[in-house]
Formats: sequence, C-alpha cells, structure tokens
Amino acid sequence: MLFQRHEQRRLDMADVNVYTAARLGDMASSLKRLAQSFTEEMDGQHLTKEDGAAAMQTAAAMVCGSCSRCNLYQDSAREDSYYLYYLLRAFEVHGAVRMEDMPLLFRQTCFHKDRYLEQLNRSLGRATMNLSWKNRFLESRDAVIVQFRELAAIIEEFSRQMEKAVDVTSQWEQTVKKAFRRRHMLVEKMLVLEYEDRRREAFLTMRTTNGTCLMAKEAAAILGQAMGQQKWNPAKDSKAIVTRQSGALRFVEEGRYQMLYGVAKVPKTGETVSGDTHTFFKNLEGQAIMGLADGMGSGEKASRESARIIELTEQLMGAGFSARSSLKLVNTVLLLAGKEQDPAAVDLICVDLNSGVLEAMKLGAAASFVMGQDGVELLEAGNVPIGILNPIEPVLLSRKLWDDDRIVMVSDGVLDALPGEDKEAVMRDFLVSLPPAKPQDIAEQVLQFALSSEEGARDDMTVLTAGIWERG
Repeated sequence: MLFQRHEQRRLDMADVNVYTAARLGDMASSLKRLAQSFTEEMDGQHLTKEDGAAAMQTAAAMVCGSCSRCNLYQDSAREDSYYLYYLLRAFEVHGAVRMEDMPLLFRQTCFHKDRYLEQLNRSLGRATMNLSWKNRFLESRDAVIVQFRELAAIIEEFSRQMEKAVDVTSQWEQTVKKAFRRRHMLVEKMLVLEYEDRRREAFLTMRTTNGTCLMAKEAAAILGQAMGQQKWNPAKDSKAIVTRQSGALRFVEEGRYQMLYGVAKVPKTGETVSGDTHTFFKNLEGQAIMGLADGMGSGEKASRESARIIELTEQLMGAGFSARSSLKLVNTVLLLAGKEQDPAAVDLICVDLNSGVLEAMKLGAAASFVMGQDGVELLEAGNVPIGILNPIEPVLLSRKLWDDDRIVMVSDGVLDALPGEDKEAVMRDFLVSLPPAKPQDIAEQVLQFALSSEEGARDDMTVLTAGIWERG
C-alpha cells in the first residue's frame, strides 16, 4: 500500500511537470508573437523626400504667395528630383541649408530669398525635431521587443527544465525523514527534483518538534549527510530558520566545482575613488559570475556609471536572464537614458559550477586570461563599449575549465601601463612566470607588476582573479 501511494504521487508529479511545461511553452510562444507584432519596418533614420517637400511647400505658402519665378517647389516635387535629396543632406551635414546650396536661378531672381531660406530652415528644423522624437520612440519600442524576446527565451528554458525534471523523492524520502527525526524535526512533505545536468533541488515542508529553532544552513547540512554526503545550501529566496510552525524551505545542491576569488585595485593618481566597479555572485542556474565595468574617465562620475551598470546586470542575471540578454537590456536602458549616461566597458565571465564550462562576454573590455596546465590562454573580443550603439550583439567566448585553473580579468588601465606594444603578450608572459598561488595573491602580484612599469597610476586599475577546484 505504501509503495502504491509513492508510485501514484510520482505519476501525479510527472503529470504536473508535463502540464506546467506545456503551459509555460504556450506563454513563451505568446510573448514571441507579441514581440513579432512590433517588428514592422518604420523608417525613422533620416529626413525623407516627403519631409523636404512639405518644408518647401510651407515656405512657399508663407513667403512666395502667387510668385512663380523659380518654380523651386514644382521642380523638387518630381519623382526623380535629385536636388531635393541634396538639400536634405546639406541640412543634415551643416545644420541648415545655406544660400550657396540653393539653385542659381533662385539666388538671381527671388526677391525674398532670405525670408524663404529662413522659413525653409525653420520648417526643416521642426521636421528634424519630430524625427528625433520618432527615433526615440523606436528605441523604446526596440527595448520592449528585446524584453519580450528574452523573457520568452527564459520561460522556454524553464519549460524544458520542468519537462525533463525527474522526481527522485522516493529514493531519499525515508532516509531524509529519519535523519531529521533524530534532530527533533518533522518533514511533513518532501519533493526532490533532478534536472538534465544532474543538478538536484529539494523542497521540504518541515517544523521542529521540541519547540526550538534551527538555522536553515544547519538543516541543509543534515540533508546533505542524508543524501550521500553531498553539499547543499538553502536557496536565497527560502526561509532562513526552521521553527515549530510548519514552513516550506528550498535547498539547492552545490555544483561539482567551487571557486575562490581575489581582487586588487587602485584609483587613478589624484583620485580618491576608482571608476571601476566589480562583482562576484551566483545566479539561479548554479553559475559563478565575475563582472567588471570600467566607466569612462575616472573619479566619482565614472564610479557611479560603472556601479549602475553592474547593479542592473546583477539584478537581471539574478532573476534568470542570461549574460547575453542582460547586457543587451542594460545597453538599451543606457541608450534611452541619453546624455545622462556615458558609455562604459563591460566584462562578464560566467562559470557553470556543475560542468566547469566558462562563458565570457566583453563589450569594449580588455583581454582576460585563463591560467591552465597547458599555459595561459587569451580571451579577447568586443571593441564596442556598452551604451553607444543599438542593437549590440555580445560575442560569446567559451572554454572548459579544469581543476586548479585560474582566471585573471583586468581593466584597460592595467594593460595600458605595461611596456611594449603587445600588452597582452607581456601580461601572458608574466602570468606564465608566476608560481602556483591563491587567487588573492595573483591579483596583488599582477597589480604590482602593472604599477612597477610606470610612476603612479595613469588610469584606474582593477584586477579580478578566481580559482576553480573540484569538491573533494
């Protein structure tokens, strides 16, 4: 009878997963179709022939009256009128149509040429202002499209995970409940899912039975011991304490690898604050992420700009957006902010702690380096900083990391301080010469090497390092 109950629950859970996956797939498809509905072409890049003809017509109505000496508007209204396009390009290049840009007949015969030219420039100026607002609208529309598409991609990925998730609760239920009973805790409900990448997640509804409280970290340790001495942690969005009141807690299994970090930095000489901002964090998919943003210039303003980029990127990736999607969305936000935000170089490295696969994305950032058993490998791509162009497409660099590999990420101030023309080669040779060391020691040695090459720091300098090890 007990086996039948477990088997029925397993089948029910499988049905729920399939149903949930199907509904999520439908939602993703709806978002894609919604994004597609925004994609009809809208030409808002330059002044058109229609804009120029309307400006001429307005100028003629305001100034010319019934005069027909030059026939300027009638000639420009022809389909094959090259001159109208010439006037529009002249206005865009010089900011105004000049008298020398007008036809010779107009300059020789028009009694009101100064007034006409003034009115023509005024009308073209209004058309340019309307075009500017239209372009800003198109940028906002593009931002919505990007968000719809990236959200659809996230939902699709989650749908695939749900569909392929396996309920392995029955393998561990008795062992886990027994382990918690020994510690005066009652597990009322339990669900353990195993995903395609072998990563496991546990949901426990539990309470203490002796009136005391227990930290969720201690409960995670008990769970790990019961499930084969594996390392488990309470999820960030889960409860922190187990009390005598029943509550649901979520636990995630640590990956096969662990990482340690190091950082060393100095601001530009004469500045008290560095314009570089860095971060280390983990996202929901079990990735360890290193991020470095180098704001334009130095000091407080550059620091605020780079900190804003890092904060937005952390929020997006923490919510489940991929590195590529996050950078594209942040870039769109910065473009819509206009002149309030200067461009910045952005460097992201994500390491899957289950597989050890590294993915790097760079936008205008300096090269990074991977120190492995076979030498030092260069990771370099992406010349355009964030916040300048739309759309951007970050270049993805990927490689497999192995036990005891090191990652070195630097801002451009570090490389620029090195001697010689091939800065990357100089840094690579220096890293090859280093003996095995902790990430923090490597970061400090790299920074000291860069500072030894010149007097003072001509730019902000930041070095981020990480080491990866298999769990014992």
